Amino acid sequence: MGAIGGPDIGEDGAHGKPDEDVSMSDTPQLGPVPQRIAVDAEQVRRLVADQFPQWADLPVQPVANGGWDNWTFHLGSHLSVRLPSAAEYALAVDKEHRWLPTLAPRLPLPIPVPLAKGEPGAGYPYPWSIYQWLDGEPASADRIVDPVRFAVDLAGFLAALQSVDTTDGPRPGQHNWFRGGTLRTYAENAQRALTALDGHVDVDLAGEIWTSALDARWDGVESWFHGDVSPGNLLLDDVKLAAVIDFGTCGVGDPACDLAIAWTLLTADDRQAFRERLAVDEATWARGRGWALWKTLVTTAQTLRDADTPAVSVLRVLDEIFSEYTAGAVTNPQP
Repeated sequence: MGAIGGPDIGEDGAHGKPDEDVSMSDTPQLGPVPQRIAVDAEQVRRLVADQFPQWADLPVQPVANGGWDNWTFHLGSHLSVRLPSAAEYALAVDKEHRWLPTLAPRLPLPIPVPLAKGEPGAGYPYPWSIYQWLDGEPASADRIVDPVRFAVDLAGFLAALQSVDTTDGPRPGQHNWFRGGTLRTYAENAQRALTALDGHVDVDLAGEIWTSALDARWDGVESWFHGDVSPGNLLLDDVKLAAVIDFGTCGVGDPACDLAIAWTLLTADDRQAFRERLAVDEATWARGRGWALWKTLVTTAQTLRDADTPAVSVLRVLDEIFSEYTAGAVTNPQP
């Protein structure tokens, strides 16, 4: 999950209900920003040597752009060490060890499967994991040679994930920052971003799109979702999608959150192929657009604080959201 993941979300005590039936009093409140801690390679070496001596001789190197929720390190050439950066993110460790081995054989692409679970030690306070390393380059528009094929392959992966039995699966909660729950959890957060962006983007149109997403009813049928389908979590091998990583926000609930990638990475033709492969209905598509809008508004507001104008990349995503909505490519769902 990206840098906006943790600070922007909270717990859904009303999972399993259609959004339309969730009152404001039932809507989870956003918690405080997680207090991240730093971890260095020497600390990781001590943890591995103390708890997994069979790997003690392997070199430890930090992974460039290794994520926000977790610090990631290479352990030799075929393993990785993943250490939560805050107490809130550590809640996902047990979930990953319980469910990723169950999900992996049911999916058409490789996903990370934990090999060993570490305990606090060497001055590090949380549980942590050792994984098999998955090769690949993070997806980006300039690296995707065949965008339509990429979109269809990704949709096929998500369709397979959604088909996995949900019995006893983890419902929205603090372990995944309430992905799979109601978008209303993020309403205050989105409004703050809209206020900050007034005069910089079309906040009236953004507000209309956001309202349409909030009004789009979920039928309450739960399925598995990844929770953070973003370019950095999609690995390419040469020209095709090769693996999907970082399942810290996975869970069982409304899968609309996984549709945000249709606007944050895909463009018109591949977005349509993605939607057709998943057979997404109007209301789910509108909620997915809302997830994309929320994330992009917050990111745009953050870039505005750091510069005079928002970054070109996030403005491109806003343009994708605005143009698709105003062109009527998707009919607005009825509340």
